[in-house]
Amino acid sequence: MTTTLFRQSDIENPYWIYKSMLDKNPIYWDNENKIWAIYSYEYCVEILKNPEAFIPVINPNNEQKLNKQALDILNNLTRLSNGIEHTINREIANLLFSNLKSIAINTLISQLIKEDLIENEIDWVNSVCKKLPLLVVLKSFGFAANDCAFIVSKIEALVKIMLPAKSEEEVRLINEVAERIFPVAEKQLLSLDFYEPLLNKTSALEVLSLDEIKKTAISNLIGLFIQSYDAGRGILSNSLLQIIHHKTFSDKREIQKSIIETLRFDPPIHNTRRIANTDINLGETIIKKGDKIVIVLAAANRDSQKFENESDFDIKRFNNNENLTFGIGGHQCLAKHFSINLATEVLSLLFDQYKTIKLLENNIEYEPMINARLPKHIWISIK
Repeated sequence: MTTTLFRQSDIENPYWIYKSMLDKNPIYWDNENKIWAIYSYEYCVEILKNPEAFIPVINPNNEQKLNKQALDILNNLTRLSNGIEHTINREIANLLFSNLKSIAINTLISQLIKEDLIENEIDWVNSVCKKLPLLVVLKSFGFAANDCAFIVSKIEALVKIMLPAKSEEEVRLINEVAERIFPVAEKQLLSLDFYEPLLNKTSALEVLSLDEIKKTAISNLIGLFIQSYDAGRGILSNSLLQIIHHKTFSDKREIQKSIIETLRFDPPIHNTRRIANTDINLGETIIKKGDKIVIVLAAANRDSQKFENESDFDIKRFNNNENLTFGIGGHQCLAKHFSINLATEVLSLLFDQYKTIKLLENNIEYEPMINARLPKHIWISIK
């Protein structure tokens, strides 16, 4: 029996599986997990753009027993909302994102490397990827140094709020962090110049009360922290591996092309979930109302019907930027361009500052996650 859901830590090369499914079952009913798996680029796009393909509810009736602050965060995140709530939340998240201030990152990356460098060796994932993107966001919004240190130290526990299933210990830690991080984010947000205009612009929609707008804004600010940790860590990790392997670091432009191709060829996010809010016709298949769907983005990115020589890492391919890693349509990730630009700056600085960068391990271990392929460690030597 073919299963569509597996932990990335258990599979050496998931792309072999994706190729087989693309060839034989581009739409597949996984009876074991009672879920539709969509592999082809064409059908993935159809589902992603379909307004009746809803984001599944993670915590119905608060069965996970999250506290008030954790519930506020989870229930107001743009990436988890549907319908009119999604439209409003996305508007607020866009306003937040548009007010990110540009900061110089060369000092940040130099400091992070200096803190953990041991005899010219460093774990790129834990020393840089898990910290730098989040620090950039925090400093862009003017958070104080002690608040930055606190949030960076607790973000790994908080991101588990996105998991459909959580252990009691994970819930305990999420509640503990949410209770502390919510007032920190609220205090900083209220002090920023753009907060009042954001409040006024959103209240003009006459859908939410001022208190609800504030709660949504705080939650989506925290959501930016989560996104920067997720997307930022993955894109910096996977891009470095591909750039070292293919030696595509001659200049900044080549590095940016390599990052975009990595997002197609070896993306950090491999799949995302939906649930049919009504019957959905997909080719000759009818997905019934209430059926669960997993959209295998990493398979779509290797669909030969869309990408020529799909199994080759080719930074010159004309349509690499049409990958689906950040989604498409109304739920396209707001961090897409931010993540690509940040990764370009970081990796350009790295290869400019250090002339010799070598990978110190041949077999990369991955986190035991179903939806994301994230390296646990990437030990490199830099000189």
